[in-house]
Amino acid sequence: MVSKNTTYPSWIEFAEEGPNGVVRLVGRTGSVRPATEVKTQGSHLTFTSGEGTWDISVNGRKLSGVQHGKGGDVQLSGVPAPALKRAAPAAWSAHEPLFDGRSLQGWDVDDPSKTFWFAQNGELRNDKGGANIHTTRQFDDFKLHIEYNCPDGGNSGVYLRGRYEVQVEYEPVGKNDPFHSIGSIYGFIAPSAELPKKPGQWETYDITLVGRTVTVIRDGTKIIDQQEIPGITGGALDSHEAEPGPIYLQGDHTGGLRYRNITISLAKR
Repeated sequence: MVSKNTTYPSWIEFAEEGPNGVVRLVGRTGSVRPATEVKTQGSHLTFTSGEGTWDISVNGRKLSGVQHGKGGDVQLSGVPAPALKRAAPAAWSAHEPLFDGRSLQGWDVDDPSKTFWFAQNGELRNDKGGANIHTTRQFDDFKLHIEYNCPDGGNSGVYLRGRYEVQVEYEPVGKNDPFHSIGSIYGFIAPSAELPKKPGQWETYDITLVGRTVTVIRDGTKIIDQQEIPGITGGALDSHEAEPGPIYLQGDHTGGLRYRNITISLAKR
């Protein structure tokens, strides 16, 4: 999408269900959601979402069109998402640290004027909501170990390749359904087990990502087992899913988040 000379990623899924088809989409932020007023005519598709009315044409394997919204028109262009069907790697490298515990070396913030990230006592801390932070290195398939401490009322996330958010949150009970609760792939995959809440305590994620297939182990319990992520989640850095990407920590929601012992193991092929 291009709005006021700014390009940002989105994701659209069209399924041939019912008389006109079904559309789900992820905008610049937020969760995947269904569209309404879906209409198709040949290679032409229109629908309505909270962001406005979408008018799209498909030519070959390319999509183009316009989103008409309150803030003006947004130009649309897109291509099919890559399949990313990959076999498990033959082996994995030894784990190596992504955070040295003393500095932000190897990390960049998305808005230096709003960042509250700092290193202290072996922890990567974000004491106030403001900016997100990501590794300067980019990764393909990997195993990530990360320890997090989320306060009561906190909301953050660990983005895999900067595109798929593993939710970290301890918001009020009832605010988030399983698809948006701690341990979920935000909006797409709910955890298979609900574990006790531990606000203010250290917990762990061990996450394996191969292609678009993810396994998440939280505090030793497997809560997502080799599930395919349909597409990018809200807040993704880009939609170039076939390319390597960084590990990105969400810091623009709430403060009080702490991370430590961040290590990664890379696929050997």
